Amino acid sequence: MTFAGISRVHWPDWTGWQFVDGGEVSGQRIEAMVRVFFKIHFWDQIYGDQIGFQSVADTIYDFAVNSGIDDAVPCVQKIVGAKADGKFGPNTFAKLNAYVVNEMAEELFCAKYNLLRIFHCKEACVADKRKCWDKVTSNLRFLCGWINRVEKIS
Repeated sequence: MTFAGISRVHWPDWTGWQFVDGGEVSGQRIEAMVRVFFKIHFWDQIYGDQIGFQSVADTIYDFAVNSGIDDAVPCVQKIVGAKADGKFGPNTFAKLNAYVVNEMAEELFCAKYNLLRIFHCKEACVADKRKCWDKVTSNLRFLCGWINRVEKIS
């Protein structure tokens, strides 16, 4: 089950499930719970409020929400030359803000990052053992949607 992009399989302890299970799927309380969930688990994890350029923060955030922090952060680290440990710590944050210092660097970062996202999506399909025998349930069915999502954030 997924509600507002929150997967019950991956986030079974989210406090909002009790309201969803009770039929409360709209209203200020549940909307606030969803906003807080995404802020805590994704935006704050990438220091979104402290990244110097909004489009950079939005692009990283979107990938983190779509594929997870563990996939989104190494792509940042590859581009900015930080140690590829998958943790968005002070070193990665400092290198990102040193890399993206003006609008030209902002556009270049986002272009490189989105290319890495597309490669990541392709690899998810190539690595999926189901692709050989079932294109309906394999990741191949998501590839065009994933690429469209990258294109929209660009």
